Amino acid sequence: MRWISGCPMSRRDAGEKSTHKSGCPIQARFWLEWGTKFLPCLILALPALLTGQTPPKPQTLPPAPAPSIPAPAPPQVALKYTVLLDAAHGGTDTGARLSPNLLEKDLTLDLANRLRSMLAARGIDVAETRTSDASLSADQRAAIANKSPYSACILIHATATGSGVHLYISSLAPTAPQKFMPWLTAQSAYATRSLKLLSDMESTFAHAEIPVTLGRTALQPMDSFACPAIAVEVAPLRRHASSKTEPLDNPDYQRAVLDALSAALAQWRGEWRQQP
Repeated sequence: MRWISGCPMSRRDAGEKSTHKSGCPIQARFWLEWGTKFLPCLILALPALLTGQTPPKPQTLPPAPAPSIPAPAPPQVALKYTVLLDAAHGGTDTGARLSPNLLEKDLTLDLANRLRSMLAARGIDVAETRTSDASLSADQRAAIANKSPYSACILIHATATGSGVHLYISSLAPTAPQKFMPWLTAQSAYATRSLKLLSDMESTFAHAEIPVTLGRTALQPMDSFACPAIAVEVAPLRRHASSKTEPLDNPDYQRAVLDALSAALAQWRGEWRQQP
């Protein structure tokens, strides 16, 4: 017997012409293909079959976890630049009589309302302690000022004596800010910032050629304000000793004062966050 194409054949069959293309009978070809495919599997499973154990199943790896996405940071609420205007006096508290027909309470309210409109035109938010002829105590004004974190608090006064504009800050010594400040001395924590605002305001009045007098004073409700605060007292204008005095009811003079205040508060908008 000899082998032809991997199949055993007898000598008698060797001389006959095969009818199969491979030269092997169909059955022999089937067993040859079966052995080629499955014999390696039988060899691997043979130890487990001999010991009676079930062949181990292939381990499937758990799916890879999805990449984690960091939670978004909580939004930070930014403080908005807002100015508080406190028109002095009001109601039964008339303040000084500036002229036969002009009371301090009326002039301060008029200046505050007009300044509010000018600041709003610059995109600045403004609040007022009073918008009408109302009586407010010092504690009520301080409560309004301390209800919100105002960027600047301007107390508006008027006087018939002196010349130009008088700017005052609190005479309290500076102290470190605390969570709870004494009511009567809350301004002490803002003394440094009030001084910087005073400097800006002095520059704008000097640019407008309006005489400025600076000072420190113990003044309620300003000493209780928890914000950078300045008391602005408007007096008649005399630019030079020989010049004519411009009265408080002069529209041009009032406009010049309001323009300077508006410019100073617009400048402060770019600086108030940088102050300690």
